[in-house]
Amino acid sequence: MKLLFIGDVVGSPGRDMISEYLPKLKAKYHPNLTIINGENSASGRGITHKIYNQFIENGAQAITLGNHAWDNKDIFEFIDTAKHIIRPANFPEGTPGKGIIYCPVGGQEVAIINLQGRTFLPPLDCPFKKADELVNQAKKRTSIIFVDFHAEATSEKLAMGWYLDGRVTAVVGTHTHVQTADNRILPEGTAFITDVGMTGPYDGILGMDKDAVIKKFKTALPVRFEVVNGRTQLNGILIDVDQKTGKAKSINRILINDDHPFFD
Repeated sequence: MKLLFIGDVVGSPGRDMISEYLPKLKAKYHPNLTIINGENSASGRGITHKIYNQFIENGAQAITLGNHAWDNKDIFEFIDTAKHIIRPANFPEGTPGKGIIYCPVGGQEVAIINLQGRTFLPPLDCPFKKADELVNQAKKRTSIIFVDFHAEATSEKLAMGWYLDGRVTAVVGTHTHVQTADNRILPEGTAFITDVGMTGPYDGILGMDKDAVIKKFKTALPVRFEVVNGRTQLNGILIDVDQKTGKAKSINRILINDDHPFFD
C-alpha cells in the first residue's frame, strides 16, 4: 500500500499546485490513499467548505489541519459533517470536529490521526497522552495508522516519532513549512520525517510576502502577512506500507519547484 501526503497548502498558489500536480503524482506513483494538510489553504489561514470540496474533487481522501484550523469562521458550519477532515485531536473535549478518521482502502482501513504540539504553540491537552488513547483505539480496527503531528519544535516532533515507533505506520511533521532531509524508517518500523514542507509560494517566507516578514524582524512592529504570488512549489512524501504488518517499508520525499522540476 502506498500513502501520499502533501504538506501544508498555503493560499491559492498552493491550491493551484494541487490542481495541477496531484493528478500527475497519482499517475506516476499510484497511491492508494492521498492526504493533504489544508490548514493554511484559505489565504494562508484556515480552510473553507469550498476549498475542502475542491481538495476532495482533486483526489484527496483526507485533509488534516493544525493551529490555524479555526481562523476561518466557515469551518464551524461544516466540520462536524465533513467526513474527510481531521483537526488536532488534543483540542479540549467538546471542540467541534474529530481528531481521527478511518479511510477504507482495498478491503482494509487506514486510521489517520492529527495532533498538535505544545512547544511555542498555544497550550492544548498533552499530545502524547492523546496519541496513546487514539492509537490504542485504532489498533482495534487496523494495523495501518498515519499520524500528522503539527508542531513547531523539531525536538517535540522527534520525540513523538520515537514515542510511537513500532506502534504506528508513520509520524510526519507539519507546520514549519520547510522540508527536512531526515526521512527514515525508525528501528521498529515507523516512517518518520521532521517536516514534510509546504505547498504554495516558492519565493516567499513560509508562503508569506518576504518583504513584510523581513520588516517584522527589523522593526518588531505589527505587520500584515499576506500570501505572495509568483513561483510555486509542492512538498510531499510517499510511504510504502506492508499491509499485513502495518510497518513502513520506505518513505521518500517529493519536491517540485523551478529548481527541482517534475518528470512524468
